[in-house]
Amino acid sequence: MLVRDAMSSVVLTIGPTHTLRQAARLMSARRVGAAVVLDTDHCGIGILTERDILNSLGAGQSPDTETACSHTTNAVVFAAPVWTLEEAAAAMSTGGFRHLIVLDDHEPVGIVSVRDIIRCWAPARRETAAPAWT
Repeated sequence: MLVRDAMSSVVLTIGPTHTLRQAARLMSARRVGAAVVLDTDHCGIGILTERDILNSLGAGQSPDTETACSHTTNAVVFAAPVWTLEEAAAAMSTGGFRHLIVLDDHEPVGIVSVRDIIRCWAPARRETAAPAWT
């Protein structure tokens, strides 16, 4: 199975000046764990995750004054839609993260998460696994 089969093609995109509270509200409303941060003037494409917001709150920073650009990961590993799920899982495991922005022709077309991969793998594993009682 390929990344394009598992990814969410509805991508939450925010700007670098969104506050962490605004980002958290949007992420919560969309029920996603990451937002693509587009900063065409400086860093290009980055990602802000729920972990980034949690780390900021844990450090005592204000979600009303901290902005996405201050907490965005800009050293992003990107996936291609034609990667296998094994390639995506390996990149996540090696990098220690749970989301990959999927680029097609240098444009974000989706996000694939660990949850997406598990969702795709679980049915396939159930079909090939022997029953637990044998």
